[in-house]
Amino acid sequence: MTARVCWITVAPVKGMALVHRDEVVVESFGVHDNRRFHVIGEDGRLLNGKQLGELQQISPSWDEAAGALAFAFPDGSAVDGTIALGEPITTVFFGRPVEGRLVVGPWSEALTEFVGREIRLVQANAPGTAVDRGGAAGVTMLSTGSLEAMRTAAGIAEAVDPRRFRMLFGLEGIDAHEEDEWVDRRVRIGEVGVLVRGNVGRCIVTSRHPETGVRNLATLDVLAEYRDGVPTTEALPFGIWAKVEEPGVVRLGDAVEPA
Repeated sequence: MTARVCWITVAPVKGMALVHRDEVVVESFGVHDNRRFHVIGEDGRLLNGKQLGELQQISPSWDEAAGALAFAFPDGSAVDGTIALGEPITTVFFGRPVEGRLVVGPWSEALTEFVGREIRLVQANAPGTAVDRGGAAGVTMLSTGSLEAMRTAAGIAEAVDPRRFRMLFGLEGIDAHEEDEWVDRRVRIGEVGVLVRGNVGRCIVTSRHPETGVRNLATLDVLAEYRDGVPTTEALPFGIWAKVEEPGVVRLGDAVEPA
């Protein structure tokens, strides 16, 4: 069967609500505005949906050309404006340093008030560096067949919302976990060529509802049970990640074909 792209999502701010796209330009490091910003605590440590699930209630909008950033909060309030960059800062991403600058303006104060603890907004110096696995993992993919397999394993009636897994591309038209077979293979996604490097290991963030941030599905327990013994590059695998070899455009409905 031929897979096709059935969703495209990016997160301009790591941990906040996803933004849906009809098409994206995929560069050597991934999509330019994906994880362009992140937040840190007063101790300088990275914060994300593990600690602050409520960040997913905030809808971000980022226009890089204009330098315009906006946050829409669930109560209907918003902060927006043109960013300015302050002092340099290094954030550790799972043992890997990411260089950035603090963002000057109303955004950190608004976020601090919303979550009830001091947090600061940071822009990474280089696009792609603040993706979890760095610029060498600019593309992630997950199939709807895999989502259905999780639903069955969890014993629930409603579909599993793909936004839980915060993947760049969704794939339809292939069997459950067929994408796992693409590890160490080249795959073409629309105009883009990638080399699949491994599985995406999952964390507690996936247990959170993608709109409220409240934990309401024991995804890790489900994965530990029904994917036990599966050959994998990371624990609790669900989806795959890939390095971009040929940049280009990917659109909804584009074919996805392993070599």
